[in-house]
Amino acid sequence: MPLVEWDSSFSVNVELIDEQHKMLVKMINDLYDAMLSGKENEELSRLINQMSIYAAMHFAREEHYFDTLGYPEAAEHKDEHLYFENQVSQFEKEFNEGKRGLTNEIMQFLSSWLVNHIKGTDKKFGPFLNERGVS
Repeated sequence: MPLVEWDSSFSVNVELIDEQHKMLVKMINDLYDAMLSGKENEELSRLINQMSIYAAMHFAREEHYFDTLGYPEAAEHKDEHLYFENQVSQFEKEFNEGKRGLTNEIMQFLSSWLVNHIKGTDKKFGPFLNERGVS
């Protein structure tokens, strides 16, 4: 069973952003499935790294829109992205050093942060982008 299930309540009405969000949801679910099925740490590490890289790319895309279109809440939004990136980077480092395992607590953080960020912070910029021709 997936940890996060995508539905229309996640949509920010920007096709590219919605597709990237769907991919992040899939990556979290894939990581969760790998954890539950007892995959080796090497596979878990690969999935964590893949998600981290993809999230950074996605955040850069959103931030490009903010910067080029003058989104007024850009600074706060970027701070949320940085917080997530720092948390994932710290976890990834500790995991790869064998100091921390992948737990339900970590998976809960990843899924909760993503759901709350998309349904809260990201939902705010959808109309802003739509008004400026981005859909």
